[in-house]
Amino acid sequence: RGGTRGATRRRRRMRRRVVGGVVVACVAGGGLWYFGMDSGSGGGDTTAERSANASVADLSAPSAVPTWASPSPSASKSEKPKKPKKKPTRSPSPSPTRKSTPTPRPTTPQAPVRTTAPAPAGDTVSQVIALVNKERASAGCSALTADPQLQQAAQAHSDDMAARNFFDHVNPDGVDPGQRITAAGYRWSTYGENIAMGQQTPASVMDSWMHSSGHRANILNCAFKNIGVGVHKGPGGPWWTQDFGAKM
Repeated sequence: RGGTRGATRRRRRMRRRVVGGVVVACVAGGGLWYFGMDSGSGGGDTTAERSANASVADLSAPSAVPTWASPSPSASKSEKPKKPKKKPTRSPSPSPTRKSTPTPRPTTPQAPVRTTAPAPAGDTVSQVIALVNKERASAGCSALTADPQLQQAAQAHSDDMAARNFFDHVNPDGVDPGQRITAAGYRWSTYGENIAMGQQTPASVMDSWMHSSGHRANILNCAFKNIGVGVHKGPGGPWWTQDFGAKM
């Protein structure tokens, strides 16, 4: 018994808590769910490439979506101010006011203050696409061209995730990426989608995606020819969406 108790204690001491974000990769048609750790600062999710002739399985497994909670500040107690003792005051009699003509002073013009405006979403999108094509070039794939219809689908999904407070490829109405891309007018023969939340820059979100096998596979899929990138910035975000595709 002594040996058994000692082994039990050692096993308890060896238990560790694993900390990190959960990454979910969905493989269409196979019903396979892959759970991995995301080394980035935010969450990430991916849909595998789907073709027009492929059958898409209805996966009933729930997706593991990381949640983020920011502690609300506690109210700080403040001491009640002491009431000052009232002293008898004397009310002075009003004195006539004198009007004085101010002498003008020469004014020196102030130099304009230069402010750095936040980068518009268009610049952020172009940076993401440039980083994608850099990775594709290293893998021997052709560069992706920005497509306005994929751009519309990606931006609408990022806006929707922020507005309705969800993080998934399928929105609360049950609409999946293929349906959203089709609704935007893009006639696809194949498509894929990456999403992420919380990464603050194009470089950080690309780093998270490239360190996840499912997201990396979409970025380096040589069958894709077009891309659209959506980003919604705001408290709790940004929310990122990459939509990939090749036309029929």
